[in-house]
Amino acid sequence: MSTPETTPRPSTIDAPSLRELIDSGHAPRLLDVRTPAEFETSHIPGAYNVPLNLLKEHRAELRDHLAEDVVLICRSGARATQAGQSLAGVGLPNLKVLDGGMLAWQASNAPIRQGTPRWGLERQVRLVAGSIVLVSVVASVFVPGLKWVAGLIGAGLTVAAVTDTCAMGMLLGRLPYNRGANCDLDTIVGQLRESTGARA
Repeated sequence: MSTPETTPRPSTIDAPSLRELIDSGHAPRLLDVRTPAEFETSHIPGAYNVPLNLLKEHRAELRDHLAEDVVLICRSGARATQAGQSLAGVGLPNLKVLDGGMLAWQASNAPIRQGTPRWGLERQVRLVAGSIVLVSVVASVFVPGLKWVAGLIGAGLTVAAVTDTCAMGMLLGRLPYNRGANCDLDTIVGQLRESTGARA
């Protein structure tokens, strides 16, 4: 019985090496796969915001506009790795993930474009999951069956850790708070085309 092939994890680049490339004038295409709200809070100058859920849904269309080297960015590297596997699955070869994500970039004192502060997706997940568990446990004093809601949240967080994915995070990412006005496929493709023309 054969096992299905798994897409290999993309290679990584550390923050100092990426900064050297940018400073030398040989910057790769920077795709930030966090939510628009996270991107608005702070991002690497010159990066394009392509949220992970949109990238996964439209990876084939995006591939046609990403001929050069691409570095994928998120908060810590986990979502960027998922994005890299999605793009590698449609034949995009020149992919790297920023090792440690924005946390590592900020720790290296590299340049950042600051915007309006917003809660990051991981912090939102902790708030929602913690609130559901707390309310379920307290309410189970009156309705004993509610303790299983807390158990389900715990199981979901365990699966999220083991698989390095988060269904709750993906759902929260679709809320209006986390979405941006300029983060639809047509706008992103237009930005990528413009920048390709400028490089030519």
